[in-house]
Amino acid sequence: VQLVESGGGLVQAGGSLRLSCAASGSTFSINAMGWYRQSPGKQRELVAAITSDGGNTNYADSVKGRFTISRDNAKNTMYLQMNSLKAEDTAVYYCMAHTTISVRYWGQGTQVTVSS
Repeated sequence: VQLVESGGGLVQAGGSLRLSCAASGSTFSINAMGWYRQSPGKQRELVAAITSDGGNTNYADSVKGRFTISRDNAKNTMYLQMNSLKAEDTAVYYCMAHTTISVRYWGQGTQVTVSS
């Protein structure tokens, strides 16, 4: 499984960005997926996760009500809509795919920078 993120960039506080994660390879083996982020000096943290059919999602408390995770299995793509961005959302955002054989795959990351 290969994962490629896109959509990061520089945005002002209060603005929006939409991240995408395109999966390729053995996509049939992917079940849950998620977005993580890591800022300098901090551990990587879960931002949002979604089940294989998109029926269930969960979010970090810090992003609830502002971020929305979704996926389009026909396109093998996952999204993260980020609204009302804050300076503390600045981080490298990573896409993660969990497979049916309990292997996790990671994308290379995309930088999100929110200026205050």
